[in-house]
Amino acid sequence: MSPNTTKTASPLLVVIAFATVYLVWGSTYFFIRIAEQGGMPPFLLGALRFTIAGLLLMSWCVIKKEKIFVARDIVIAAFTGVLLLFVGNGIVIWSEKTLPSAMVAILVSSAPIWFVLLDKPHWSENFKNRSTIIGLVIGFGGVILLFSKQLGSLFGGTGVSSELPFMLLLVLGSISWSYGSIYAKRNPVSVSGSVGTAWQMIIAGIVYIPTAFIHGEFNHLHLQTIHPLSWVALAYLVIFGSIAAYSAYVWLLQVRPATQVSTYAYVNPVIAVVLGVVFASEDISLTQMAGLLVILASVLLINLAKYRKTQSVLVSG
Repeated sequence: MSPNTTKTASPLLVVIAFATVYLVWGSTYFFIRIAEQGGMPPFLLGALRFTIAGLLLMSWCVIKKEKIFVARDIVIAAFTGVLLLFVGNGIVIWSEKTLPSAMVAILVSSAPIWFVLLDKPHWSENFKNRSTIIGLVIGFGGVILLFSKQLGSLFGGTGVSSELPFMLLLVLGSISWSYGSIYAKRNPVSVSGSVGTAWQMIIAGIVYIPTAFIHGEFNHLHLQTIHPLSWVALAYLVIFGSIAAYSAYVWLLQVRPATQVSTYAYVNPVIAVVLGVVFASEDISLTQMAGLLVILASVLLINLAKYRKTQSVLVSG
């Protein structure tokens, strides 16, 4: 299917799908924090979340009698799953042990910037556009703004903030997520999207298990001491975060222009900030809010050229 081709869909279903992607993906940061505050270790949380979600989705694929075991597709799914769900999302989960969920979401909002920089085959197209270049420059300004407090303490001789390593890791996680997305796009699987996603989740979930052992999460783990809210949050992440929202996202890409679907990148961090501040009493500084606005403005500029190109193609078609 051509990137600019869309299928006819019920307007009500489109609204429901957008609401699911906007609200659920934006809320996952908050529910990760709830799960961890209740005593769920971060890497165990990742292992349970993605293994369970992957097995549930794969079971559905088996019921539908879809083709599952294709060696090449499993290898591609494994590499993609590790980059996206283990490195990218794993860093998010781990960072929320130290950073407020709202700050984590703000830092992750810079992912579209790395997507443009890592998409080498489209450099000639992207870097000929003025709005893309301006957007990248503004975006990096927003990232630096987010790091201003930590960099000030570093160069001011007051010591390195304990937040700085995790903030740097989140940048690495965003790069991993962007590269994994590009890799998946360039290496499509022959099986259905549901099967490929299920393999990504299952393999990523398995990789979390030895990481949890190395991190010592099983040394003094007593499941009965984990607060019930942690299990509720885990169930939410499995059902809504890892199955419903992703399925809605994939479906929207089939029925709406990709530029319109990508607006989730503007909404998710805002939802995360609101939930973190209102329900978790997280403290977000004016500088961090300014950084968020700057990054979102840069993402808008980066996508502006793609939006205009899509509109011109639709009009000419």
